[in-house]
Amino acid sequence: MKLGIRFAAAAGCLALLLTGCGKAGAGENIDQGMAAIEALDYEGALAFFEKALVENEDKELLYRGQGIAYIGLTQYEEAAEALEKSLSSCSGFVGDLEFDTNYYLAAAYYKSGNIDGAAQVYDAILGMRDTEKDAYYLRGALELEKEDFDRAKADFDKAIALDPKDYDCLLDIYQSLERSGYREAGEEYLQTALTEGGDSISDYDRGRLYYYLRDYDNAKNSLEKARDTGSAEAVLFLGRTYEALGDFNYASSVYANYLESDPDTPEIQNQLGICKMQMGDYEAALEAFASGLACEDKTYMQTLKYNEIAAYEHLSQFKKATVLMESYLQSYPDDEKAKREYEFLKTR
Repeated sequence: MKLGIRFAAAAGCLALLLTGCGKAGAGENIDQGMAAIEALDYEGALAFFEKALVENEDKELLYRGQGIAYIGLTQYEEAAEALEKSLSSCSGFVGDLEFDTNYYLAAAYYKSGNIDGAAQVYDAILGMRDTEKDAYYLRGALELEKEDFDRAKADFDKAIALDPKDYDCLLDIYQSLERSGYREAGEEYLQTALTEGGDSISDYDRGRLYYYLRDYDNAKNSLEKARDTGSAEAVLFLGRTYEALGDFNYASSVYANYLESDPDTPEIQNQLGICKMQMGDYEAALEAFASGLACEDKTYMQTLKYNEIAAYEHLSQFKKATVLMESYLQSYPDDEKAKREYEFLKTR
């Protein structure tokens, strides 16, 4: 489960977490409800979960589904209530499902401003499962928001110690520190990883660590080697590195060459579109975003749709951009930046 920065459950959930829950079976309406969530049809999902309740399907799973759907609709109080019901409906031992439900509940509480409650639940989660790397990282991110750098760093240290070669987690930590004004502290983590990783670190991981350190020449050298593996992720970082070096023409060729053999790669289509926008070629950017959207990969759908709107704005096609933004906000009503942009578009 990914919801940007995930925050664990608030204080009201502590008793539920500590009593333990086990996974139960699903039901036809629950399955249809979860499929609707995958399709971003949150209202439709709620209708299926209501039917599941009437037909006495598994309450833990249907309330969980309700909570996730309410999060999609940015109705966080309703989401928290449903997710708490899910946890109170379970029985047996604590399992991965229940921890995951708590991460969703956390998102609902965090979005509604219950930061202190979230912090208390992190303590409970880690008290039960002290190998929860995500919980250490997320509690650290929370502590940064509370301007407690020392406690945040202590949690980040524990997260890294659990798996020093989890470079995804390491880069999440770096970006959290950078956003909070502690870039130098984040860079220390990256330098340490490069030093201690030695020859065991892959060209791809080495390249992206250098990329975030803004050492673009070394990043380029490592990522050119990683490119030979055919990895879309390596191509993405290689292109971004050339963009950072100001060579947009070569960056766009890196993306285009990859897409010739694998066009159904929305993350590369999106980055090609961004690169074309930086070059001022907004028509080409729109073509790239359209190709990315055609892949129908929900992971990148929101980003592609937003960037498509931006390209139309640059082309001064404000009516088209406004119509697309209205549709965008129906699917992603919690995007505050998009809301502000929509208000601007309505004045054009």
